[in-house]
Amino acid sequence: MSTKWAWFTFGSFVGSLAAVVLSGLLTLLLSRSIIKWIVGRFTKRLMSNPYESNIWEVVTAMTRISPITVVENSIRAASGAVIERPFGSPRKFLHFEGLVFSPAQLSLLPTQEDVEIDMTTVIGPKAKKPLVLDIPILAAGMGYGVDLNEKVKVAIAKGTANVGTSTNTGEGGFLPEERQKAKYLIIQYNSGHWSKSPEILKQADAIEIRFGQGALAGTASILQAADLEGRASELMQVQGENITVIPSRHKDISNPAELKQVAERLRQLTGGVPIGVKICASAVLEQDLEIAIQAGVDFISLDGGQAGTKGGAPILEDDFGLPTIYALSRAVRYRKRGEMDSISLLTGGAYSQPGECLKAIALGATGVYMGTSLLWAMTHDQVKKAMPWEPPTQLAWYTGSMPERFNEEEAAIYLENFLNSCTDEMKLAISALGKRALREVNSDDMVALDAWTSHVTKIRLAYEPWEKPDANPPE
Repeated sequence: MSTKWAWFTFGSFVGSLAAVVLSGLLTLLLSRSIIKWIVGRFTKRLMSNPYESNIWEVVTAMTRISPITVVENSIRAASGAVIERPFGSPRKFLHFEGLVFSPAQLSLLPTQEDVEIDMTTVIGPKAKKPLVLDIPILAAGMGYGVDLNEKVKVAIAKGTANVGTSTNTGEGGFLPEERQKAKYLIIQYNSGHWSKSPEILKQADAIEIRFGQGALAGTASILQAADLEGRASELMQVQGENITVIPSRHKDISNPAELKQVAERLRQLTGGVPIGVKICASAVLEQDLEIAIQAGVDFISLDGGQAGTKGGAPILEDDFGLPTIYALSRAVRYRKRGEMDSISLLTGGAYSQPGECLKAIALGATGVYMGTSLLWAMTHDQVKKAMPWEPPTQLAWYTGSMPERFNEEEAAIYLENFLNSCTDEMKLAISALGKRALREVNSDDMVALDAWTSHVTKIRLAYEPWEKPDANPPE
C-alpha cells in the first residue's frame, strides 16, 4: 500500500505541476494577446486621432515648455502664492567646464609621489586671529530651524571637524551642540535679531555679515509659526510669533560708514577673529566690493547665481545674480588692487566636484563653499529611508517629516569621507601640475577651451601657443 500511495502522491504532484505550468503558459499567451491588443489600439489612436484628442499634444507642448516649468506652473495654480524651489536654479550657466589644467611633464616635472601636498588655507591673514583650515572646502551657511534640523547640523559639525575645516551657522538660531562639535565655526551675523549676544559672538572663529545670497538675492525671508515650532523658536527668541521675518536690511547697517563700525565692533568683541561680508554677485559687483574694502573686512564671501537654498522663489534663482564664474573672475580682477591683497575671497554657487574647486582657487579664490553637495554626500544611502514615497530632504529639513530616521553618526562619516576624497583628488591634481602646495596653484596652470570662457576668465585659449614672457619688456 505504501508503494502505491507513493506513486499516487508523485502522480498528483506531477499533475499539479503540469497544471500550474499550463496555466502559466495560457496566462502568458492571453497576456501577450491582451498587451498586443492594448498597444495596437493605443498606436492606432496615437497615429490617427486629431491633436485636440491626442495625448501626443503633451509631448509637443513640452518641447516648448520644459517639464520643470509645467510642474511649477501647476504648483502656482494650486497655491496662488510664491512657490519655493529647493537647491537653486536648474538653468545651465557657463561654469568651469571650459577650463582645463596643463599637466607637468618635461619642461616642468610633476611632483614626486612621496611629497606631501600642503592644503593649508588661511582666511583673513591680516586678522589678529586668522582662521587657518586644513583644506580649502568649507561648509556653506545652512541655518538651524530656517533650513536644517539639529541632527544634520551636528553631523556637519562633526564631519567638518574631522577634516579640519569650518562649518557655518547660517541665518538660523545658534545651536550650542554645533559649537561643541565643530572645530571651526563661522557665525553668520544676519539681519534678524537672534544669535547676536556677546556670549554667542565670542564663540566664533570668524563672523560673516550677511547681506545676500545667490538663491535669494537680498530679499527678506518670511517664516510661519509652523515652520519654527519647538527648540528653534526658543533659540531664535520668536516663541509665540505667528510670523518670523528675516529682514532684507540690517537695522544697524544702512550705509558704508555703519558697516565699518559694525565690523570694528565685532573685531573688538571677538578679540580679532576675521570679519567678513556675504553678498550675492550683482552687475555692480565692484561697487559692493569697494564698500567692503573700505569697511576693512578680512574676507568676502561671494555667492554666484547658481547657489542653492532650502527654498527660493524661481524668479530669484533663475533671473537674478551673476553666474559663479563671472562673479569670481570679476572679483579676482578687482582684487588685484593693492587694498584687497590681504582680503580673502570665498566663493560659492554650484560647486560639486574637486576639479571645480581647484579651478576656482587657481582663478584666485581662497576657499570654496559647498552646501547642496554636502547634503547629498551626507544622506548617501540614507535616501532609501524616504524614497520612493518622499523626497530625501524630509530627512534633513527642520520641517521634514522623517528626522528620526536620519542617522547622525553615519552622516558625519559620509561627509568626512567625501571631503577627504575631494581633498585627495585636489592633491593629486596639484602634483600633476608640478606644485607642492595649494597656494602655488594659479591661473597660469590652466587654459580655456572656448573663446567665451577665455573672455570671461582672461585665461589664454588652448589653441594659442605658449610664449615665454619677455625678460626685458619695452618701456
